[in-house]
Amino acid sequence: MIILLNGSINAGKTTVSKRLCEMLPRAAHVEVDSLRDFIAWMPLEESIPINIEAAIAVSKVFVRHGLNVVFSYPLRPEDYDVILREFGELHVPVHCVTLRPRLEISLTNRGTRQLTDWERSRIQYHYETRLNDPGVGFILDNSAQSPDETAREILRRIEAKNL
Repeated sequence: MIILLNGSINAGKTTVSKRLCEMLPRAAHVEVDSLRDFIAWMPLEESIPINIEAAIAVSKVFVRHGLNVVFSYPLRPEDYDVILREFGELHVPVHCVTLRPRLEISLTNRGTRQLTDWERSRIQYHYETRLNDPGVGFILDNSAQSPDETAREILRRIEAKNL
């Protein structure tokens, strides 16, 4: 199984992905931001398609070795077309989830994370451009949920969909 976990910066993707990996058997977290570090010198907009392509390749390797994958990144609508086409050849269920806490929650420092001015402006951009409403999968307002509650809700909805 592959879970595509979308959402703006500070929506909780990384923390929820880690919880999902603890709850799922043989699970790997593919965090697209980690791949960006390889080409950090490149402008963000130029690196996004490359980072996603690399994350798809890594995810395919994990799935071929029998692992579940949680793939997290702020995904644009055009990213879904590429990702779903590429993952379609794997013949495993792909579930799309968007974390969408209320904007005022996303703009606050949560946990130990201290948002930069750039991150705050990028969050605003994500909400204005509807990145967090891709029209694929389901949207989860996790404003009032802990990461564990959010992960359990995702798994509950996936299980209900598969019944």
